[in-house]
Amino acid sequence: MAYASHIINHSKRLRNVPKLLRYDHAVLVRWFSNGAQTSVCKREDVAKIRPLGYAPAERETVSKFVGSHPVSYCLSKKTLSRTVMRSGIPMGGVVYSRGLLCSQALSRRGFASDAGLKLNFAALMIAMGCYLFVNCSICLLRHLLNNANILKLLSGLPPHQEIGMPSLSPTMTEGNIARWLKKEGDKVSPGEVLCEVETDKATVEMECMEEGYLAKIIKGDGSKEIKVGEIIAITVEEEGDIAKFKDYSPPASDSGAPAAKDSAAFPPPKQEPVEQPASSPEPKTSKPTSSPSEDRIFASPLARKLAEEHKVPLSSIKGTGPDGHIVKADIEDYLASRGKEVSAPIPKTKDAKLAALDYVDIPHSQIRKVTASRLLFSKQTIPHYYLTVDTCVDRLMDLRSQLNSLQEASGGKRISVNDLVIKAAALALRKVPQCNSSWTDDYIRQYNNVNINVAVHTDNGLYVPVIRDADRKGLSSIAEEVKNLAQKAKENSLKPEDYEGGTFTVSNLGGPFGIKQFCAIINPPQSGILAVGSAEKRVIPGSGPDQFKFASFMSVTLSCDHRVIDGAIGAEWLKAFKGYIENPESMLL
Repeated sequence: MAYASHIINHSKRLRNVPKLLRYDHAVLVRWFSNGAQTSVCKREDVAKIRPLGYAPAERETVSKFVGSHPVSYCLSKKTLSRTVMRSGIPMGGVVYSRGLLCSQALSRRGFASDAGLKLNFAALMIAMGCYLFVNCSICLLRHLLNNANILKLLSGLPPHQEIGMPSLSPTMTEGNIARWLKKEGDKVSPGEVLCEVETDKATVEMECMEEGYLAKIIKGDGSKEIKVGEIIAITVEEEGDIAKFKDYSPPASDSGAPAAKDSAAFPPPKQEPVEQPASSPEPKTSKPTSSPSEDRIFASPLARKLAEEHKVPLSSIKGTGPDGHIVKADIEDYLASRGKEVSAPIPKTKDAKLAALDYVDIPHSQIRKVTASRLLFSKQTIPHYYLTVDTCVDRLMDLRSQLNSLQEASGGKRISVNDLVIKAAALALRKVPQCNSSWTDDYIRQYNNVNINVAVHTDNGLYVPVIRDADRKGLSSIAEEVKNLAQKAKENSLKPEDYEGGTFTVSNLGGPFGIKQFCAIINPPQSGILAVGSAEKRVIPGSGPDQFKFASFMSVTLSCDHRVIDGAIGAEWLKAFKGYIENPESMLL
């Protein structure tokens, strides 16, 4: 490290070398020549500084230098170059004026012999080579210092592996450690479960990728809001190295490292003093001044009430509202300047116990926070509209009874109305593929797979496991898969592949809860969701004029993204869905 610092500090001496290559080599060699002398006979013939990107201060320094010497002063190039270098001006910026009268300045080759030219040109090339070597060395050194393995060796710790918080879903930015299944000092092998991580959608088991020993657990059980990539544990190859990590603490997070490095490598530029404008903003609080309208002070009712409660004279407040009216913000700013907290007044009620509420604060779970953010994003960015239709389910109920009889005889799972709804929705999506799409800024993506997400309510929150290729599966397969995924959701053991990749969602509040009709919020990036209500018996006209009969109807509401699904397309999809529900035998073809 000391050697690296030595190289970096001393490389500053060669920073002006690249500037020398911008000019004619012969001119540069003349400045390195020792035998050349220039007799200066006139003050204006000393030298001119060409402003090649240099600051005005540097040109002014040369002007002062020239002005400080008498007219008859005779300078050699060596003396002039030394003086210029002490003044902080690059030598490459100095050229002679075209009107130089001395005989030694008239000849281009009169400043040095051929041997001197070759010698000084070689010296220039050597200096340039040294500059390139130092720069390459610095770049290599920085690369090595940024390498994690080199830093580990420099830290004096044995070889180890830093385990970071993995990204277990596309939308995951942070996670929680539910519990560790391994303890410090345990041997771990590839495929073994280290801990359970609570992601934004489920609790997932985190497996070990390499063989070794768990030396240090950085984030223990119950650790929350751990950023993706943040170190949670350390593993080592040798069992004897475990004790060396007893007091180990991870380095600073990488998020703040680049900013710190940039600030260290590039110091902020010096700010030149800027003259402050003569006029300054008037303070909101001012002493009352005599004016014709002093007797009347304009203030809003809320501002007057707040001023009375805190005993603030309105005459000491300068209003910032329309036409100088005093508003509530002016009173609050005045109180803040006096160091008083503005709080809502306690309501004056006869029963003071009504103000003291008994409550419990329930911390947000990870799934709850993600559900809230996604649904808020959906309602704020997706133009929802809703289509509702009533479907007769008498024939659907009869078919379900027949199928369940066959299922019980074969030992299979019973088929629910929701299973039939999922199948009908999948077939309707295949018939009207425009509803099986997603919106992007550049195009509408239409999916060839029909993957139906099913909303499942649990104590931990709302989960939406997916039934893949539901249009190609039989009712018994759908029924069994839905029950298994619902059980895993209630146990909080869903894996990312169990809920990712859906193209449409079905939410049923009718069967379990008896909700007649509701409107669901679209699950982005999908463009539609079907809300299923309960079935109820209704009286409908019969075949004769005085005849009537009873029938069971179920209300369903389709929520559509108007950017993707036009009203006519949504109505066409509902027509196809209703056809499958009222003629359920067609789903078996």
